[in-house]
Amino acid sequence: MKIFYSCLSKSWGGMEMFTLTAIKQLLSRNIQVELLCAKESRIHIEARSIGIIIHPIKLSGAIHPYATIKVTSIIRRSNFDLVHTQASKDLWLLAPALKLLGSKIPLLLTKQVGSYIVKKDILHKWIYKRVTYAIAISNVIKQNLIDTCPIESNNVILLHNGIDTRKFDSSRNDLKEVRKEFQIKQGEIVIGMMARFSPGKGHEDFLEAANILTKKYSHLKFIITGEASRGEGNYAESIKKLASDMGLMNVIFAGYRPDTPDVLNSLDIFVFPSHNEALGIALIEAMAMSKPSVCSNSDGVLDIAIDGETSLLFETKNAEDLSNKIEELINSNQMRIKLGQGARKRVVKKFDIELLTSEIINIYERSINKEND
Repeated sequence: MKIFYSCLSKSWGGMEMFTLTAIKQLLSRNIQVELLCAKESRIHIEARSIGIIIHPIKLSGAIHPYATIKVTSIIRRSNFDLVHTQASKDLWLLAPALKLLGSKIPLLLTKQVGSYIVKKDILHKWIYKRVTYAIAISNVIKQNLIDTCPIESNNVILLHNGIDTRKFDSSRNDLKEVRKEFQIKQGEIVIGMMARFSPGKGHEDFLEAANILTKKYSHLKFIITGEASRGEGNYAESIKKLASDMGLMNVIFAGYRPDTPDVLNSLDIFVFPSHNEALGIALIEAMAMSKPSVCSNSDGVLDIAIDGETSLLFETKNAEDLSNKIEELINSNQMRIKLGQGARKRVVKKFDIELLTSEIINIYERSINKEND
């Protein structure tokens, strides 16, 4: 099987990272994969560094006639069995290219992000008519697809993103080195969040909760891991200024870290305060590391976390409720252990990348058989 994968995003976040994870998994199953990406984007640079066959193209404006011709040429000469994109915008390049060729090979879309725009006009109907299956990464995204896109509900498949549960395993990762690096003292409780600096990720809520709790407890450290994506530098600076204005001396801005499992292992409590997350890979990774979590009670989070079993859920955007739930875990090591164990068990059962890779391969085979019929 030979797959033409596409992710033309110029940002660097969960969607882009998962694209590379998915490709590596397929390659490990002896499936040939080549990647279409935006030239000099972060995903282009990362894919090149790990040896993935790439087709970088330049994009400018909303319409890309030259890029469409180039993609048509790539597909014509490469004998792909299937095209799979992780970004709905890519359909405006891929669907016309396939139509120009008169190709009947399957076109799959994984919908990673919801949209508030209804796309049921003539042009979108023309584009989506070429989509064989749309894959939704959570129940909220599945419903969003059905509500906003011109695609039949029986052609929408729920399939979560997954992680390598062998890599994200607390028994196999370092605890002491990261705590030593951040000068964490014995007896201090470390509370962290991991997200790119982007509005809606809940950084403000996290800092407000940290401010409330710091006034009550002297043995807390807060770590924010992540970097600003393309065009989000000003937002990142505003969050750092907010921490400074609050006088929070116990907040560590760790920046981008390649050693994600070790950083997660250094935490006692993980916080996921996102306002409207489609799924939440960072939350899945923390749960795989047996970390108890406090999560917002909305959207894709509800596919992952179970209140009282893996996590404590708080009212989204409510920093006081967030601080109260964190405080419950600060004061109960027994609850932290219980939720951490439940979290690991759930991720291994529902979000292991090996299981989900087998499922996507089954979808590929079904798609190819559907087009052949």
